[in-house]
Order: sequence, then structure tokens, then C-alpha cells
Amino acid sequence: MLLAPLFGTALLVAVAADPLHDSAGETGLAAQEKRAATEPLVRSATQCIVRAVAGDLRNTASTGTQLGDLIANSIPYCLTPVRAMIDAYDRYYGDGSGEAFFMGPYLDALPKAVAAGAKNAAQ
Repeated sequence: MLLAPLFGTALLVAVAADPLHDSAGETGLAAQEKRAATEPLVRSATQCIVRAVAGDLRNTASTGTQLGDLIANSIPYCLTPVRAMIDAYDRYYGDGSGEAFFMGPYLDALPKAVAAGAKNAAQ
């Protein structure tokens, strides 16, 4: 009894969302082309954050500030490249995908990338 309305709702959501048609993003581009278009922007945002954190590490080494706090503090200084990355994801993968990428996979991988980049900058 509950299965029919649930199936109907799922079907309605699937049709409304149209997961097989990328109408919100750049059409006609292969996944490899989308990655090629967004990777330089991801790299630029990450490099900006690494530079900001590396600068903070030199100035705040004695305060015991956590890496996550340093990353969060660097975002306002790197707003332009971060915004460009998010906007590109929205353009190529659809509205909302930029924020989802930033808040999910990007922030998950960022501490490791920043720690490695800051270590290389210190050498």
C-alpha cells in the first residue's frame, strides 16, 4: 500500500530532475572536457589557500592554531579563485554542483593538500 505512492513520488522526482539530461550544465561536453576546464580553477584556488596558510604558519607557529582554522581563515583572502571554481562547477555540471563540490570532496581533500603544499613551501 505504501509502495505505490513511494514509487510514484520517486518516478516524479526522477522525471523532474532528469538525471540523464544535463540541461543545467554545458551541453555536449564530455566528462574529460569538463574536468579539463575545471582542474586549473581547482588548482588555482588550492594554491591560493596553500600560500595563505603557509604565510599564517610562519606568523602563528607558536600559537598552536589548528590547520582547519588556518584554512578557514584563508578563504576570505582566496575568495576570487574559490568563487571562480564554484561558478565553473555550476556552469559545467549544473546549478548547485559547485557548492556541493566545495563543501564535500574539495574540503575533504584540502587539509592534506594544504599540509603538503605548506611543507614544500617551508623547504
